[in-house]
Parts: sequence; structure tokens; C-alpha cells
Amino acid sequence: QVQLVESGGGLVQAGGSLRLSCAASVRTVNSYLGWFRQAPGKEREFVAAIWWSGASTYYSDSVKGRFTISRDNAKNTVYLQMNTLKPEDTANYYCAATYYTDYQDVSRYQGWGQGTQVTVSS
Repeated sequence: QVQLVESGGGLVQAGGSLRLSCAASVRTVNSYLGWFRQAPGKEREFVAAIWWSGASTYYSDSVKGRFTISRDNAKNTVYLQMNTLKPEDTANYYCAATYYTDYQDVSRYQGWGQGTQVTVSS
């Protein structure tokens, strides 16, 4: 079973940028790698996903055009480049993997990391 570890979160001002990293314990092939976020009192929501080969990427409407998901298979790592950050992006960010095609479904993912906190000040 794959386990992921997130890093790269921090405190930034609105309009700033952060790059999150997600390191996998094993090679993640034939799967989607996804980023989700969760604010206190809220459900965990889909942010972005990438097919293991990098052939396909998907984004939620709220981050489209601002965030970019990528991967480096040689390092067993997936990244989330976050630009033009907004206060509403504040949340704990998680990554996980799924072998199912419904890449937006949080219940289909496994290997959740501990999360990394992103806080955007206004």
C-alpha cells in the first residue's frame, strides 16, 4: 500500500506562490495522483489530479489557471505549483493515489499523507 508525504506548505500573502511536494513510498504507476484540501469544518475537496505518465491533468474550477500539477517519476514525487494564491485557498493540503477512473472522488483514494498547511493572508 502506497503512503504519501506532503511538504512545502507555509504562510504567504495573497498573490504569492507556493510549491507543494508529495513523495510516494513506492512507484505509483497506472494510477492517478491527486491533491485535495480541507479547511476546518469543511469536507475534503478535490483540487487537481494527474495520470501517472503525465498524459492527463485535471483541475477544480476554483484553481484552474492558477495551479499546475506535475510529476517526476524518477523521484516518485508529484508537485502542485500554486500561483496567485487567494485567502480562500487556505486549507490543509493532502495527496493520495487512486487506481479508479473517477479521479475527483475522495473516497476512491488511498495512501493519504499527513497533510501540509497552506495559509494565505489577505
